[in-house]
Amino acid sequence: MKLLPNFLVKRLHRAARRIAFSKRQNFIIITSILTTGLLLTQLVSIDMRYPMVITLSVAAYCLAAFGLREDLKGIEWLTLLTLPTLFTTGVSLFYFLLPVRWLTRLPIAVLYAIGIYALLLTENIFSVAKIRSIALLRAAHSIGFLLSLLSYFLIIQTILAYRFELYVESIAIVILSFALLLQSLWCIELEEKVSSRLIQITIGLTLILVEFAWIFYFWPVNRTLVALLLTTCYYTAAGMAQQYLVEKLYKRTITEFIIVAGLVFIIVLSVSRWRGAM
Repeated sequence: MKLLPNFLVKRLHRAARRIAFSKRQNFIIITSILTTGLLLTQLVSIDMRYPMVITLSVAAYCLAAFGLREDLKGIEWLTLLTLPTLFTTGVSLFYFLLPVRWLTRLPIAVLYAIGIYALLLTENIFSVAKIRSIALLRAAHSIGFLLSLLSYFLIIQTILAYRFELYVESIAIVILSFALLLQSLWCIELEEKVSSRLIQITIGLTLILVEFAWIFYFWPVNRTLVALLLTTCYYTAAGMAQQYLVEKLYKRTITEFIIVAGLVFIIVLSVSRWRGAM
């Protein structure tokens, strides 16, 4: 038995289609919600800061999943949603370190809004590119890689700022490095399943990064510079691995990555306080 006549059902369907938002509109709404949440962290007490970071990060994961829901399958629930979540985590942690003034926090909120919107578009490109070729894929790779570097630096800086015991820092860096490396390398292959080769490369590079973290743990230098060093190591490792996966890891490419890493290392070495270091 039908509760509504056919003509009324058809009109309701047409109305629903008119009300439905496009993907870009959904992304704008998601960006607005997350940016508002970031601004609201200005109003919470000190005790509520880290619960707020967790809440905002979970919200970023859920809202990104909602915006990309049409194309999410299998491993993509991890690979496509990792970067929006960790980018939100990194920016919100950094947000608490800023002076308590809207003049300094508003520009960061605007930059976050631009970044998270660009990330949602980037992840959407990746989800489409696994089905068919798309002209914007190269630009998406560049944006995703840049924002993964920024996320890595912001979160690493927070981890190092607390001066945890070495084993605690190591566990945190392993989790962060593995998650960001996996999504950075998966977006190159864009396969429905993560290949064993990809897992092996990710594990190997994660171990290398944590070994560098052990070395820099005893380095007599400002912790922000240590975070910069580790981010440079991530840039070099992930960048060369991506070039290897697309079979473009030429001698010139390796040289360019090594030069960048070497320059940063020399700068940090020049400001290290060796005299009187424990």
